[in-house]
Amino acid sequence: MKDENKEGIGGMANPGRYGIERIAYWLMRLTGLGLLGYFIAHIYETSSILQGKMGWDEFLELTQTTEGHLFLTLVIGMCVFHTVNGIRIMLGHGGVGVGKPGRPDYPYTPASQNARHKIGIYTAIVLAAIAMMYGMAVMFGE
Repeated sequence: MKDENKEGIGGMANPGRYGIERIAYWLMRLTGLGLLGYFIAHIYETSSILQGKMGWDEFLELTQTTEGHLFLTLVIGMCVFHTVNGIRIMLGHGGVGVGKPGRPDYPYTPASQNARHKIGIYTAIVLAAIAMMYGMAVMFGE
């Protein structure tokens, strides 16, 4: 049997042990890195206008493919999730929806990980999915 305290990164990343909060933690980090990568690529893409209209049109053709539309759909989902989850985190740090502190008796359940914050996580996921579906409908013209 494996010692719980010696699981390393695999134990830290295990969403089964910590629930939806750990999934939100990892999604927040991954979407942040994805949006940083998109930001850098967007600056590079925007600078192609310096090559004139022909260079600009050539570069924009990349986004007018099925793969380009799927990539932009993923960017929409990352942006919406990161924004909504960030607002939830800021409200929690400000004390909104945290609840009253209690005595830390065993087994301790943090007041900050209550149903209101879990609903906020699920809301962020649902809004990101809705935004992605809307973006796909607009880009694929259906």
